[in-house]
Amino acid sequence: MLDAPVRRVLDGPLTRVAATLDRPWISPDRLTAAGLVLGLASAATAAAGWWTASVVLWLVSRVADGLDGPLARRRRAQGHWDAGAGGFFDITADFTVYGATVVGVAIGAGGPLWPFLLVLLAYYVNGAAFLAFSSIAERAGRRLDDGRSLSFLGGLAEGTETIVVHTAWLLLPFWAGEIALGWAAVVAIGAAHRLVAGHRALR
Repeated sequence: MLDAPVRRVLDGPLTRVAATLDRPWISPDRLTAAGLVLGLASAATAAAGWWTASVVLWLVSRVADGLDGPLARRRRAQGHWDAGAGGFFDITADFTVYGATVVGVAIGAGGPLWPFLLVLLAYYVNGAAFLAFSSIAERAGRRLDDGRSLSFLGGLAEGTETIVVHTAWLLLPFWAGEIALGWAAVVAIGAAHRLVAGHRALR
């Protein structure tokens, strides 16, 4: 829900930072890999209960994730092109980090695991819906092009909301279970919306 307005606000600053980072030894894939490694480190430190380190690693990983796209578009404008390998790596890394963070927080926070299992289930359904839509829409010639690698159906829970919620339970681990329960409900509603909207768009 918030991705589009947030992208409009951050596009300029991220593009300028990407221009600064445009060096031969820095590639979009390396930024994606850095975000992946930092995100997994955040999950590991959350599992260990090192919450300050975890939230710092999480936020830095999301900055790296936010910069790979602008750098990729800059390289594309310079004539460097791939058939989608970067986008594939990026979305796979995002899903890996999101899932790992849920597991890390569940272990580190203690308490019942079922709210976090509900989050993972909601992530699974939500991811299946928008990835299936992207693939079928591409084949059917109904691609939604907003500059990203995949056709994204907007919804209640997108990347911005995910970053905010994951930051919240790293900052407030004693409320992590309650946050997870509420977040699972939000993601589930978003998944249901994507299922209906995607089905309608492809009819």
